[in-house]
Amino acid sequence: MSDWQREQSEPSRASQRWPISSTFLLLIAAFLFCAVWMLYRPDQARYLVFPLVFIGFVISLCIHEFGHAIVAYHCGDHTVRDKGYLTLDPLRYTDLQYSILFPLIIMALGGIGLPGGAVYINLHYLRRPIYGSLVSAGGPLGTAVVLALLMALFAAVPELPKTAPVLYAALAFLALLQVTALIFNLIPCPGLDGWGIIEPFMPVPLRNLGRRIAPIAILLLVAALFFVPGLSRWLWQTVFSACALIGLDARAAFAGLRLFQFWQ
Repeated sequence: MSDWQREQSEPSRASQRWPISSTFLLLIAAFLFCAVWMLYRPDQARYLVFPLVFIGFVISLCIHEFGHAIVAYHCGDHTVRDKGYLTLDPLRYTDLQYSILFPLIIMALGGIGLPGGAVYINLHYLRRPIYGSLVSAGGPLGTAVVLALLMALFAAVPELPKTAPVLYAALAFLALLQVTALIFNLIPCPGLDGWGIIEPFMPVPLRNLGRRIAPIAILLLVAALFFVPGLSRWLWQTVFSACALIGLDARAAFAGLRLFQFWQ
């Protein structure tokens, strides 16, 4: 999800380049380490499901927020470079409470992925309404890229379910999180990217109202998904339809969710 901020940051010489952050590279290395360990020590694989999925979730969060930032950069807001948003550094996007703990709780309880990071875009440089829509769409596009990479892996290694069933279930659950994050985040609710895509074309009073109620609107929507049967049913029907469309094994994904919930 993407927040908006009008303040302009001062350019920094040190941030004129776009190097990939060492923190992001460490996340990639840790993810691959867990996957390789699960392949070579299948007797210990189930204990690595939680760290593998959690690290993969944070990586997907970085790519989601990078999607917002790179589109904003090409739409004219070069302050995203000075803020370090183009380095894929999770420390630039995340907040411990709202980016890690809250999404992790929702992910563990309901199997729903919530992109919890935020990039702050300088609206002064987005001179056309369509630019604001494109910036909001950049995040879901990043999530779709992660999902496409996982599905490409499943297609490239069709024997994975038999040779490494625990790893396959964990990766399937990670892919399911991308599906749920994509669908959830495209709901036109204030604070989500679905709202951001249509917001530039709304009347000014409605846009201002959406920005004021965005934090509480997201919390109410999450609560409704758990306590309003009709909304929950719609979400999961949409998720299952999307899984069937792209060929994602939903049964394996929910097996991965059960393995992820190591405390049960």
